[in-house]
Amino acid sequence: MTIRRSWRARMYRGGHPGRLARVLNRIAAAQHSSGFLAPSGWVTLEVVGHRSGRTVAVPLVMTIHGGERYLVSMLGRRANWVANVRAADGAATLRRGRREPVRLVEVDVAERAPILREYLAKAPGARPHFPVDRHSSHAEFMTIAPEYPVFLIRPAVP
Repeated sequence: MTIRRSWRARMYRGGHPGRLARVLNRIAAAQHSSGFLAPSGWVTLEVVGHRSGRTVAVPLVMTIHGGERYLVSMLGRRANWVANVRAADGAATLRRGRREPVRLVEVDVAERAPILREYLAKAPGARPHFPVDRHSSHAEFMTIAPEYPVFLIRPAVP
C-alpha cells in the first residue's frame, strides 16, 4: 500500500495531475478515444474547460451498473473535469472510435455506493485513489460517496 500511495502522491499532488500524469493522460486519451487496443469501457471525455474555454480531453473508465452507463471521478470532487462538466451543465462528448454527444447528470450521493463498487471492480488503476477496498461493505462505500462524484451518461438533447 505504501508504494501505491507514493505513486499517487507523485502523479497527482493535491488531487490534480502533475506533469508526468498530464503527458500520460494525453497518450491514454488518444488510445481510449481510438478504441484501438483499449478494453471496453475506456473512453475519452471531451468537455469545455470552465476557465480556458478550450475543449479538454480526459481519459476515463466508463462503468455499467443496472444497465446504465456512468463516469466516476477517481480523483474526487476537486478534479478539473468534474468542475468543467458542472460548468457546462453536463454537456460533453464521449469518444471511442466515434464521437457521442452526451449529457452527464450527477448522481445523488445516496445512490453512488454500488456504482463506486462496480467502478473499482472495472478500473484497477483507480484503486489507489480510494480509501476503501473494492470488497468493502456498502456502509464503507456510503461513507466515501460524497467525495467521489458519479455521472450518469444520457444522450444529448438536440
